[in-house]
Amino acid sequence: MTDLKFTRRQAVLGGAAVSGAVVALAGQEAHAATPTHKWEASYSGGPDPAAHSPGQAGRDYQPTLTPNGATLPWKIVDGVKVYHLIAEEVDHEFAPGLRALCWGYNGRVHGPTIEAVEGDRVRIYVTNKLKAPTTVHWHGIFLPNGMDGVGGLSQRTIAPGETFRYEWTFKQHGTFMYHSHHDEMTQMALGLMGMIVVHPRRPPAGHRVDRDFVILLSEWKIVPGAKRPDPNEMTDFNVLTMNAKAYPGTAPLVCRKGERVRIRFGNLSAMDHHPIHLHGYYFKVVATDGGTLPVSAQWPEATVLVPVGTTRDIEFVADAPGDWAMHCHMTHHVMNQMGHDLPNMIGVDTSKVGSRAGRLVPGYMPMGQHGMGDMAEMGMPVPKNSIPMVGARGPFDYITMGGMFTIVKVRDEAIGDENKDPGWYKHPPGTVADLARKEDMDRDGIKA
Repeated sequence: MTDLKFTRRQAVLGGAAVSGAVVALAGQEAHAATPTHKWEASYSGGPDPAAHSPGQAGRDYQPTLTPNGATLPWKIVDGVKVYHLIAEEVDHEFAPGLRALCWGYNGRVHGPTIEAVEGDRVRIYVTNKLKAPTTVHWHGIFLPNGMDGVGGLSQRTIAPGETFRYEWTFKQHGTFMYHSHHDEMTQMALGLMGMIVVHPRRPPAGHRVDRDFVILLSEWKIVPGAKRPDPNEMTDFNVLTMNAKAYPGTAPLVCRKGERVRIRFGNLSAMDHHPIHLHGYYFKVVATDGGTLPVSAQWPEATVLVPVGTTRDIEFVADAPGDWAMHCHMTHHVMNQMGHDLPNMIGVDTSKVGSRAGRLVPGYMPMGQHGMGDMAEMGMPVPKNSIPMVGARGPFDYITMGGMFTIVKVRDEAIGDENKDPGWYKHPPGTVADLARKEDMDRDGIKA
């Protein structure tokens, strides 16, 4: 039965490859994404003959960077990598001016990135310091059924104060996620999630990169002034985040010109897919949560759709210096705490409304007659513990984007390995769009 299950996985990959005009994928390239070890159907806690010696950072892989986040530390005990996750309440800052009581791991929202190497034997202890029972599901990982983490189905829940042990050998490499699988609507909406990166044991040619970023996409409903996210929301999420931060709280992704860059996206949003667009570049989607894509199946993109519950890896060479925007292209996902029940005031003359309403409501300001772009600089008072709808001041004007927005900063000079913000890009003379000169317009026959 064990061999049959493994063969069916291979058959699925082979069958997918045969469809259409990609028959060649059923050969060596498609097989490379398939796990090379059989299942541990009878594993009883002794040494795993399929496990390799523990992979080491630097020697076996380039460590990942999780902007605004961290990597979960581990130690080696008798050849096993040992990790410890602690589920607990966390006072989390989404952006300057907005904090909320969330649930996370090890004092973080989201939890730290778990990093390992294909063939590593891992043992993960999970301590529950919440007031509710919980579990951890290892999303996309091949492992024994009893380690899958679904409360009531494959294990009993972890009661408050208890510590459970999960243990398996990583049989595949790629980008995956972890999250609570008990009362998912509540616990995931409050932040119990994180990323998993498993590096290949023997990286194929061209797999090594200079920068390897990890970004988990999620969404929240936080009523202005409230101290907790609302887990009951279904559609009107108003805080959209990368690694649990909304712009201007998001850290940039800093690269040096000429470096090969990989960005691993995961999406554990409640309801929304996210088309992530990178300015200034095209990239190739090189992997999904199902494995590495053969080179013949990769094509250039400038926007990658990351559906709910999936991961996508992209790669590009950072050959164009500058500060390049990277954001979800759903326009409401680059706003902060936006209300969805506002009347449409575009084109309405509100010049008399403001003065009259101000007699009744001191400080009243009409909103949105020319769009929302001016709202950021009006200096309007906002409710306690909330953030304005849009972004922050940039090097030229106000950046009217918030939410699921960050900046890829590519520099000519050395930048180090800690992803430290180098400040705003200094453009060479003559390379910035500016006010057109009359003599140029006359020369080109342009009449304003």
